[in-house]
Amino acid sequence: MATHPETKIDCSKVYVKQSTFSNEKTGMFDGAFAAVAIKEGDLIEKGVMRRLPEGFDGNTCPYIFTWSTERPNKTWGMGSGCAPFYNTCKEGTANTRMVRFFDEDRFEIYATCDIEAGDELLHTYISLKWRTCFQDLNEIVHADDSEHKTED
Repeated sequence: MATHPETKIDCSKVYVKQSTFSNEKTGMFDGAFAAVAIKEGDLIEKGVMRRLPEGFDGNTCPYIFTWSTERPNKTWGMGSGCAPFYNTCKEGTANTRMVRFFDEDRFEIYATCDIEAGDELLHTYISLKWRTCFQDLNEIVHADDSEHKTED
């Protein structure tokens, strides 16, 4: 099925199922996966962001997006399509990147490498290191960092 040329939301290359990172220790949760092979640089998904009411505290809710460059962040958004199901990973290891158009309340997600059909789609959350709701997740993602550090 072809997408309409005027659509603001297209996640036809993505599907959602239980994440490969989901287990008894981490808990059971979903992830986004490539429905087709995707080449490096290709658009994977595009969508819209709906801003949440002023005063909403996204530090307590991991299911919404940081939607500004200001710090501390006070603008939060709810994303369309499969975007809320992309899990995170360490900087430099993601197979996708999200381009945020804050002034237009929309986003585009691109492949940072060739992706095979069935691969889980990951991007590094821009707020991974500072949002309180991601504190445990940040420790998991960066757990091996301490193993590589040496004392002077």
